[in-house]
Amino acid sequence: MPELPEVETVVRGLARALAGKRLVRLDLARPDLRSAIPPGLAAQIAGKLIERFSRRAKYILMHFEGGGVVIAHLGMSGRLIIVPPGNATPREKHDHAVFHFEDGSELRLNDARRFGLLDYADEAHLAEHPRFRALGPEPLSNTFNGPSLAESLYGKKTPIKSALLDQRVVAGIGNIYACEALYGAGISPRRLAKTVQGERAERLATAIHDVLTRAIAAGGSSIRDYVQTSGELGYFQHHWAVYGKEGERCPGCDCKSGIRRLVQSGRSTFYCPKRQK
Repeated sequence: MPELPEVETVVRGLARALAGKRLVRLDLARPDLRSAIPPGLAAQIAGKLIERFSRRAKYILMHFEGGGVVIAHLGMSGRLIIVPPGNATPREKHDHAVFHFEDGSELRLNDARRFGLLDYADEAHLAEHPRFRALGPEPLSNTFNGPSLAESLYGKKTPIKSALLDQRVVAGIGNIYACEALYGAGISPRRLAKTVQGERAERLATAIHDVLTRAIAAGGSSIRDYVQTSGELGYFQHHWAVYGKEGERCPGCDCKSGIRRLVQSGRSTFYCPKRQK
């Protein structure tokens, strides 16, 4: 599933190409994806200008004039691909939604597994929308730091790796970047979340910010289906320190055991037992 850096990369690509353009119509090939598409969605946004794009956790937000917001999620394998004006590229089988703009460009939502979604909200009440109501802080926001992370983790008896995947603790971090951030902070994925306080929480908050920022700069990590809106791949997978590297040498210490793998909450965790305590 695309994580925060991949979604942020998509949002930035959409903003560069489509912000300020007027939507002519939205074609929907089916009434649902992971959940039902709101009835009347196409009529609500037809003829309106997209003023801006933003992101909340792993959700893509398209802000239309008049205060309407289309909410998109890419699920496991969804893609949002921009087709420039005059491009005669035929539609694919799993292009379930096509946004047509006044200048002839298109935005196509392709989702073979149909785990993505399209939803709609009023901007004035966006924070109270059921999809956002329980989300934790954005890890790239000015309010996310060591003390705020420590407060979110206070009293939690789950392993810290599992806690980082809890979207109520911090929004948008997935399995890859939780592994990479814990490695960068030198914290064992097995450590109880409630013990990540003080200086440990500061190190972890800094590492989360650092790894996400570097991943966004590289266009995210392309594994399986993820591509940018241009169709290009991301490249951060070439900079992973531990993820997917079981048995390889740890890049940050002289341990001889190599990177290890364990399963936590059904997800693979990669870590260095010597460096991470």
